[in-house]
Amino acid sequence: MTSLPLEPAPALSSVQVALGSRSYDILIGADVIDSAGSVIRDILKNPRVAIITDDNVAKLHLKRLQASLTDAGIEHSAIIFPAGESSKSIATYGDLMNRLLDSRLQRDEALIALGGGVIGDLTGFAAATLRRGVDFIQIPTTLLSQVDSSVGGKTGINAPQGKNLIGAFYQPRMVLADISTLDTLPQRELLAGYAEVVKYGLLGDYQFFEWLETNGKKVIDGDAAARIYAVEQSVKAKARIVAEDEREGGIRALLNLGHTFGHALEAETGYGAHLNHGEAVAIGMIMATELSVRLGILESQDSGRIRAHFKSVGLPVAVPEIAGVNWTAENLLAHMRQDKKISGGKITLILLNAIGDAFSTNNIDEPDILSLLKQELQE
Repeated sequence: MTSLPLEPAPALSSVQVALGSRSYDILIGADVIDSAGSVIRDILKNPRVAIITDDNVAKLHLKRLQASLTDAGIEHSAIIFPAGESSKSIATYGDLMNRLLDSRLQRDEALIALGGGVIGDLTGFAAATLRRGVDFIQIPTTLLSQVDSSVGGKTGINAPQGKNLIGAFYQPRMVLADISTLDTLPQRELLAGYAEVVKYGLLGDYQFFEWLETNGKKVIDGDAAARIYAVEQSVKAKARIVAEDEREGGIRALLNLGHTFGHALEAETGYGAHLNHGEAVAIGMIMATELSVRLGILESQDSGRIRAHFKSVGLPVAVPEIAGVNWTAENLLAHMRQDKKISGGKITLILLNAIGDAFSTNNIDEPDILSLLKQELQE
């Protein structure tokens, strides 16, 4: 097994997303928020920003960010929404746009997304559409948003018909990943983010998965070096893929490993608190590996190894019993048919040849998917 390569943690790690004139840096380290003003001052066209955040994050981190901006001479205001997936909605988006327009925020000014994936996606979509595009900066405060949603330019909101069906590809100017914010997360939220970390090992980096088997608990338990390394390796993997395929026309689809199943699980629960995104994706990855085994593509020992690692850190590997939710294979399949990655009327899935070797396909027959769902639901 691969040992931990970073001891002690570096003060600051930098990863670039290479997109020509739209390239940007991801800075990873502890207490980055406290120096955010001096870091972003030079990339601002006009030193005036609007901070978008939620009520939970505001209590924990907003004052630190505001102090840093003030010290750097950056004028700022803050807009605070209720925490949770319900804020990633058409109604909240409309409210945000009205408030930004009322504040007279101009095209040469910027938005800052301070929060998790909901705030990042909402703010990014607002930035993409306000006055036909203003700059925005991501300051992700959850592990899931640091390793996934803050990087790559996917922005959007949910619709009644499904998750992330309204949105745009719109890249940030910079991402500041402050691992000290992870110390304030509940264990459940850390695990949700860790599911996305494991995803990068499964889809294209066997050695990283092997490292996680040894060091994953350190990431979850708060070891700074392990956290910086895990975030750095995750965003390096995503940056490489985004640089090659920004708009998901090819290899970027691999980043959806577990997501088609996971989004269906989330939709069936109404995107409620009983099943968060990371948990749904973890279960979705287990479903994808089991389907790969059933189709004779993946060795069962690899599937067992993945399941064992998830269990060892506390990630779910089976669909949970949730009051008021009547899981059926047919209902989940119906949600999967609504997935935005449908191609030619067929469901696109990410499956595994082996750990570290994923591929995209829309050649799986629906009866095979339905049979797998029935197996996982024990119908």
